[in-house]
Amino acid sequence: MKKSIVLTIAGKELGFDVTTENYNGYLNDIMPNNKVAPSHNFVMRSVVESDKDELRKVLESSPGAAMQISGLLQQEFAPAIEISVKK
Repeated sequence: MKKSIVLTIAGKELGFDVTTENYNGYLNDIMPNNKVAPSHNFVMRSVVESDKDELRKVLESSPGAAMQISGLLQQEFAPAIEISVKK
């Protein structure tokens, strides 16, 4: 599955093509003591080629941006579903 997502970041629209492979890889890479690098890798793997340079500028100038962007991409790619247990 692939989902195209456009985020407005620092006043500029950036496109992302999030795939199941990138999403699953991100979740598999997250460790209790390592969240920033997997977030950075996830957003860089997902951003469309034409927006990579702009995204790099954002990530370099704004600490925590990768975490914020990856969180939004996760919410859009795999929104929460309602699940209940029948008793």
